[in-house]
Amino acid sequence: MRNKLYKAAAVMLIGITSLSSCDKGFEEVNTDPINIKATTPDKLLAPVLVNSLTAGMQRNRNFNNELMQVTVSISDGDATVFRYEFRRTFADYLWNSWFIQTHNLKDMHALASQPEMLNESYQAISLICQSWLFSNLSDTYGDIPYSESGQGKNNNVEPAFDKPKDIYADIYKKLEEANTLLAKGTPIVAASDPMFKGDVAKWRKFCNSLYLRLLLRASGKADVATANIAKIKEIVDTNPAKYPIIENNSESATVRWSGEGGTGAYVSPYVNGVRVQDFRSASLGSFFIDHLRDWGDPRLQTTAPYGTGGTGATNRWAINQAPSGGYKGTPSGYAIGVGQERQSYFLSSEQAITSVVLGAKSLQQSPLTGILMNYAEVQFILAEAAAKGWISGNAELFYNQGITSSINYWVPPFPESGTAKDALDYIKAADIEWNNSLSLDGKMELIHLQKYYALFLVDMQQWFEYRRTGHPVLPKGPGLRNGGVMPARMTYPVYVQSANPSNYKTAVANQGVDEIYTNVWWQKP
Repeated sequence: MRNKLYKAAAVMLIGITSLSSCDKGFEEVNTDPINIKATTPDKLLAPVLVNSLTAGMQRNRNFNNELMQVTVSISDGDATVFRYEFRRTFADYLWNSWFIQTHNLKDMHALASQPEMLNESYQAISLICQSWLFSNLSDTYGDIPYSESGQGKNNNVEPAFDKPKDIYADIYKKLEEANTLLAKGTPIVAASDPMFKGDVAKWRKFCNSLYLRLLLRASGKADVATANIAKIKEIVDTNPAKYPIIENNSESATVRWSGEGGTGAYVSPYVNGVRVQDFRSASLGSFFIDHLRDWGDPRLQTTAPYGTGGTGATNRWAINQAPSGGYKGTPSGYAIGVGQERQSYFLSSEQAITSVVLGAKSLQQSPLTGILMNYAEVQFILAEAAAKGWISGNAELFYNQGITSSINYWVPPFPESGTAKDALDYIKAADIEWNNSLSLDGKMELIHLQKYYALFLVDMQQWFEYRRTGHPVLPKGPGLRNGGVMPARMTYPVYVQSANPSNYKTAVANQGVDEIYTNVWWQKP
């Protein structure tokens, strides 16, 4: 019995010493490389851009595109977005995704303001990206937490909601500050910046181009119109050297994806975020594809010089022809029970043409879909400002350049200049020439029909611009809900009502009922 006790004690002693030796160096070996406890400003930029774009691209595909008749789901189910009806839970994704990134951007600014990591360019980039995301959030929901957002670490878990007018005013201040900071040219780490590769001059141009977008968005509000129009004129006419803007496609604010499959850091969000069968499931809307077809748009051509060319050639947006041949879409807003069929659609990355897998030729895997703001949009902003007499430039030249740059972004062999003969020949043949004899409303329709295509895949911008202008005029199908009126906003996430009840109620009292038909600030007279 005594021998057994000795043996048991010996085993316990060996076990204890073994555990002790296993413990040596445990903390060093098992340090988590992902959930780090400290960081620097440069390490926050790329994840913010990629994660923010991911959310915007996903909701562009299944929300913006369905509302704006780019695609039409073949469904008679409830809550179909293209019929202006969707479940309240649809609102959660953008709210959650974009607010998290605004918190990271505030951290980035705080780090870049510390003496040991002081970098005014990172401060400016944080302010620009905050302005981009907060404007998107406000344009989507209306009143949102802004001045008190991201203060959970300070025990403020019920932030007040700010009014869009106040948010926009503060965003304008942020962009002014960012422009001033970037003028100093403080270098940043090129590898930290997947958008401009460390070129702070391009960040400055994006800053002021975004400024133009947001000044124009609120320019219809009587209480800020005069100031906004004057600022647009200052940026474009009076003081362009102080406010440089995007001047060509190479300066567009885009994150270029790798064009690969797999799970790399810069693989398109559509590759792993959307199943291939889902990517190709929706039909293209008649409004979207019929115009391109009728214009003979270079983005639909499969042969050289504008198509991808070679074996497995396709058009630049990898759009498949309809079952009956040719390019054809499905009318949006069709009534339940009509029995529509899928017509032309976006091919998915694993599909093949003449035995050649599309891969990066498909929009699902394309390097070109990570767009924050492109040069064509800037040109259409200028065209509208010129058409309204706010700036001195020629609306027709801006308009032609917008069309040309919109095509050239996707079709590099197409001319870069809006005055090039091939560009002007296309515009004439497509019968989309500028007509100075039109009313302002007619000119707005010309501009915004082309801007609609320039904003293709740019988060929710098509929807925002339609709500601001009513252009381009979209056909209305018999199956539309919401009184046949384009939804004006997403509702707040349901959990906000219980997580932040008093401030939610205040926001609703200020803005109007929490429904999709309640206009946000800049939509109201």
